[in-house]
Amino acid sequence: MTSDPNAAKYQIRARIVAEGVIDKPDVVGAVFGQTEGLLGDELDLRDLQKSGRIGRIEVEIDSRKGKSEGEVVIPSSLDQVETAILASGLETVDRIGPCRAKIEVVSVEDIRISKRQKIVERAKEILGRLQEGTKGVGIDLTEAVRKAVQVEEITTYGPEHLPAGPNIDQADALIVVEGRSDVLNLLRCGIKNVIAVEGTSVPQTVKDLSRGKTVTAFTDGDRAGELILREMLQTMDIDFVARAPRGSEVEELTQKQLLKCLRNKIPINQYLEMSGFESTGASREPRDERGESGGGGRPDRREERADGGGRREERERGPPPARPAPTPAPAAMASLPPELARYFELLGQVENASRCLFVDENSAVVGESPVKEMIEAIAQLSVPAKAVVFDGIVSQRLLDVASEKGIGTVVASRLGPIGKFPEQVRVFTRADLTGPAPGR
Repeated sequence: MTSDPNAAKYQIRARIVAEGVIDKPDVVGAVFGQTEGLLGDELDLRDLQKSGRIGRIEVEIDSRKGKSEGEVVIPSSLDQVETAILASGLETVDRIGPCRAKIEVVSVEDIRISKRQKIVERAKEILGRLQEGTKGVGIDLTEAVRKAVQVEEITTYGPEHLPAGPNIDQADALIVVEGRSDVLNLLRCGIKNVIAVEGTSVPQTVKDLSRGKTVTAFTDGDRAGELILREMLQTMDIDFVARAPRGSEVEELTQKQLLKCLRNKIPINQYLEMSGFESTGASREPRDERGESGGGGRPDRREERADGGGRREERERGPPPARPAPTPAPAAMASLPPELARYFELLGQVENASRCLFVDENSAVVGESPVKEMIEAIAQLSVPAKAVVFDGIVSQRLLDVASEKGIGTVVASRLGPIGKFPEQVRVFTRADLTGPAPGR
């Protein structure tokens, strides 16, 4: 009876060297014959092989130049002690056939260890395939449901089939973005009154919608976004402007970044004054914010364009006369603290110049920049400044940047919509010459 070597627990490997030419049967006969009775009845090789406790003895012999070398392998299902005794008994064989020979045990291997290693390697391979096949199943499922809802929510609007949210007609406010991906990102954040222009040319549908709603233009923070915004300013009615951070796109923004951009949107008149752009579209800010009275001043451009010939009539009438900037009265200036009087004096110097001045603790001008580059200039100031003086409108973004840079005073022509005044920043406008500024 022979045993299956794969059922063995150990494997004895021995090296054979013989001074002559021998064959495999010679080696097997020598092993059985010279160990018979040597190890006792319990470890007799013939009995062990019949009972299946050792497997088939495998021999590999190579004879060259009158000498033979090879290897003998004996599988064993005995315990460790019995296997070690059997291995040492092999080394007592000193003759194989007619030749002197020597058998030296090279190793006794635990087959189970190698099997375990194979199991581990195979398990790694199986697990790798399993993980690769199921990687991100939960995330993919969640994302798939979210995308499915977004696809269901996104619609096409108007004859141009523009990507839009489902609340375009119901909402009083409208957010205009550049492309379909931007619409999807806003839908992901729960904002459904959004429509895309899908290119640099503003579709007629968006132009028509802008006349009856409060419109926020929300564009990317790159050169292309600036060009599209200019196109919007020239062809449609815009109330507010929101921009993605410089170098970012609306479709890439996280929900927190997106909502922050929309919260920090800038009224159109203030944006035009800060950026230096011109708009031929209608500005629909309240009349009192534009300095117009209910019955006088410049008529609303929407009324001028209602019959399609408003701009031509305006050109025929010529531009309205420029209103001279108010000059602080000497009495009002005299009643101000010297430091504040100095700021208002500097404000008069930059009147209608679209310039911004940075003033240090000694009331000396330490820098200047165009108003449209003022925010960036403040952020990059290399010399400490105590105050900012400019001919323009104070915005929330300006106050936030001034607070971050430690600038304690802001002096400007007018005050725009401010949600929160930083405690460490004082704000003064020309109105403060006649009375205190409420809430500052």
